[in-house]
Amino acid sequence: MDLADVCAHCLSLPQVEETTPFGPDVLVYKVAGKMFALAIPDEFPARINLKCDPDRAMELRDQHESIIPGYHMNKKHWNTLILDGSLPSKLVRELIEHSYQLVVASLPARTRKEWRL
Repeated sequence: MDLADVCAHCLSLPQVEETTPFGPDVLVYKVAGKMFALAIPDEFPARINLKCDPDRAMELRDQHESIIPGYHMNKKHWNTLILDGSLPSKLVRELIEHSYQLVVASLPARTRKEWRL
């Protein structure tokens, strides 16, 4: 999966918006105003930061060399996926959706209802 595929998958999820709050060089994907993914398009190989359950984050890092602690993020709750072709596309999509769901689950019920999540 390349960065274009990753960005397209992020945008395919309900109520997701792509923003650039850190400048034009950083793409941030949000749901209901909360960040669940961050990418820097000019990096090679491309990378994406995703929120992750802390226990699962550690397991993933142990299992995959291309999954490392979140670069410039809280290392307990964020992983960086290096999109060098070594990670199965199915896993990358699953981790994007996991990150999205963690953020949606943390939203107040009223917000989820307003955003139809």
